[in-house]
Amino acid sequence: MSPRQAALPLAAVVAVAALLGVQLAQGGGRYEPLTPPSACQERPVTPQSDGVDGLVESLVLTGLAETACDLGVSREELVLDLAQQGRLTDGQTRALRTGLLAAVDRLQAAGTLPPASALKDEVLAQADLSPFVRGAIGLLPDGVVDAAVPTDEVLERAIVALDLQDLLSDLDGGSGIEDAVEEAVTQAVRDTVLDRIRGLLP
Repeated sequence: MSPRQAALPLAAVVAVAALLGVQLAQGGGRYEPLTPPSACQERPVTPQSDGVDGLVESLVLTGLAETACDLGVSREELVLDLAQQGRLTDGQTRALRTGLLAAVDRLQAAGTLPPASALKDEVLAQADLSPFVRGAIGLLPDGVVDAAVPTDEVLERAIVALDLQDLLSDLDGGSGIEDAVEEAVTQAVRDTVLDRIRGLLP
């Protein structure tokens, strides 16, 4: 083995030692696990969908954060706890419903709740209605729909009507909590919007 070949392993050891030295100097020797952000700290929510689905996605994520803040845990800890537990206690049920209602207020205050008229076409497209009724609803002016069907009130009615205990007890081991709540609230919102709009017809 030539002197040059013998020096290569030594050079590699020196390079690794130098790299470790830099890492240690910058605090790399201390292990600090990542801490989830506080649920009480407002975080922007960017829904992955549009229309009713996007609205409910924002509502549920914000509502879970409100619930977690009330219970003194992070949103991630709350979801994990509920997934392991599989069934809500009475206190958790009240906290979740209160959190979802508080989320409506927060979204309303932020000006991010769409008017009911912006949801009308989507709701009609998914409703089982006669062509006559569908056409009559389609002719209603947006201003009339928005005045008669406030989005915040629709969301509040949908949340109050949810049976959260039964909803979450049906989950397999409590998994998919966010999806389950989103699905239930979405259907309730669509039903409520449709019922209120149909009530505007003569």
